Amino acid sequence: MAKGPEKNTKNKALHTKLLNRKKAKLQEEKREKALRLKALVAKMNAAKQNVIPNTRDTSIFVKIINKLKQ
Repeated sequence: MAKGPEKNTKNKALHTKLLNRKKAKLQEEKREKALRLKALVAKMNAAKQNVIPNTRDTSIFVKIINKLKQ
């Protein structure tokens, strides 16, 4: 009996790999956006209350900003 045409598994594997990269990139961008928004909300809440954030809060802002720069 004839087996039929060979399967093209090389291109399928490459396609899957590229799709997984794209998904990972989108998830990372989503995480970064959430961190940026969280920092912005915290900063605005501090400004709204007219309270200078303590050093712990400031260090959180600095860590988030440094992480986003990387």
